[in-house]
Amino acid sequence: MQEALLSPAVEISPSPVQKESLVYKRVAARGEFVPQHTVYLDNKLRGGKVGYEVVTPLRIAGSKMHVLVNRGWVERERREQVTTPRGVVRVSGIALEHLPRVLQMNEPPAGSIRQNLDIAAFAAETGLGLQPIVIEAHFIPEDNLLREWPRPDLGIEKHQAYAVQWYALAGLAIVLVVALSFKKIDAP
Repeated sequence: MQEALLSPAVEISPSPVQKESLVYKRVAARGEFVPQHTVYLDNKLRGGKVGYEVVTPLRIAGSKMHVLVNRGWVERERREQVTTPRGVVRVSGIALEHLPRVLQMNEPPAGSIRQNLDIAAFAAETGLGLQPIVIEAHFIPEDNLLREWPRPDLGIEKHQAYAVQWYALAGLAIVLVVALSFKKIDAP
């Protein structure tokens, strides 16, 4: 993954891409943002403050195809101050298969503030032709959003903690079996 992040960015083409070949790789796209379809993903924490991740479709230059761009984070109180760059911009970042999901009640998504955003459902809702990936933006010119993305850790720390826990329980079981298997024998 580290090697892929250091490699040159793959330019997103106007034709549909295979997401499997791009996930967790550096990508770039040129085009214009479509600000009327901006979505604010709610309840995102940064530095102990509550805010939104700002996701805006980017119409790829010279086509009708779009790609969702997670532009960054903004504090809840500053949401009204978010501006979208105008004109043709070049966005670069990491390709993700989907946006992080949180538990959500069984309510249909509506409006610009949401808990989750599914690419296929959003494409159907808006009528936009969307690439099957999301760009986690690392650079956008003229943008005042915070982009301190948590690195995908693949959960290895959790697996190591579980391993330590189970080995500790196994060790305790062995000690208990040995300690409790000695029976006190009364002398005649």
